[in-house]
Amino acid sequence: GRVAMLAVLGFLVGEAVEGSSFLFDAQISGPAITHFTQVPGGWDALIVTFIGAAEAQRAQIGWVDPADASYDQPGLLRDDYYPGDIGFDPLGLRPEDPEELNLMITKELQNGRLAMLAAAGFLAQEAVDGKGILE
Repeated sequence: GRVAMLAVLGFLVGEAVEGSSFLFDAQISGPAITHFTQVPGGWDALIVTFIGAAEAQRAQIGWVDPADASYDQPGLLRDDYYPGDIGFDPLGLRPEDPEELNLMITKELQNGRLAMLAAAGFLAQEAVDGKGILE
């Protein structure tokens, strides 16, 4: 859900700043689905490295070390881990009240699902007509 929300934002911002961006000498153009392939070499390795580091950190926070889990329980979650909660809340938005927290989690899930549909629609539209979302 969170990745889809960022993807929708990336579609809109990426196409809105096309040609005026300070990144990559403003050479990236066209529909957003073609932007990643236009990024100069080396950047993809950097992006994959950052994603891998973030996922490894999340796995260390949420899952029991396989050496400490029994063979019949692979992928065992830690008792104090709530899926998606890695303790990142720099703005202090997480409510203390459990009822409010459940409401906020539900809203985030619903927004994530809507973003997945929006991103799928953006991808389909750009793949069919070859034009950007904002054209």
